[in-house]
Amino acid sequence: MDATRLKELLLQVKNGGCGIDEALNRLRHWPSEEMGFACLDHHRSLRTGMPEVVYGEGKTAAQLIGIIGKMVGSGGPVIATRVDPDKAGPVRVRFPDLVYHRTARMLTGAEKNFQPCPDARGGILVLSAGTSDLPVAEEALVTARALGHPVSLVNDVGVAGVHRLLAHRELLDSAIVLIVVAGMEGALPSVVGGLVARPVVAVPTSVGYGTGLGGLAALLGMLNSCAPGMAVVNIDNGFGAACMAAAINRG
Repeated sequence: MDATRLKELLLQVKNGGCGIDEALNRLRHWPSEEMGFACLDHHRSLRTGMPEVVYGEGKTAAQLIGIIGKMVGSGGPVIATRVDPDKAGPVRVRFPDLVYHRTARMLTGAEKNFQPCPDARGGILVLSAGTSDLPVAEEALVTARALGHPVSLVNDVGVAGVHRLLAHRELLDSAIVLIVVAGMEGALPSVVGGLVARPVVAVPTSVGYGTGLGGLAALLGMLNSCAPGMAVVNIDNGFGAACMAAAINRG
């Protein structure tokens, strides 16, 4: 339950549209609900401004169905990350209104049901260095959109052809915060950080050859960047980057 829904419930009680017993019944699993294999945090949105999100990797389809069922029942948004197609299929059979984003490996509600963030100051821009980085960039894109923020994606603008990035200069300058996703040597966030007067959230990916060490080379390169105003999240963590960008965009 987020602040908006809680205010609506309290107003209904105040105006006589909802009895106290009914209100208590709606709140009986607030702030958390124990499920045995999971403990659902219904209070997270009210506390942090970010909804409860399901990390799908390592969970069975049955567990995902159970958790998502509770989320749907509470009236909250549904966001599930790292969901493989073989798990997404059974979940969507049970909840056909959910949308599976195959590239991002995410399950969400329909985009028409996303609630705009009332405090959003402007747009978020996601930049992907290469097509191989796209799954992580798409995870950031879908997450930011599900959190109610205006967001756009520009793909394949890595430093091997920097003119491709400069062709989008007007778009770079219009964003409130930029998420920059890159593997290999991870140089793109430093280049972007030297071009814009906005916060940059850098995301190293595990894309690269042997000495890339599964994204460690990109991570270390980004952590050692001399570009000011840049923060770095974990390898392949498009979700975390979107949450950081959303927090910045809320001001």
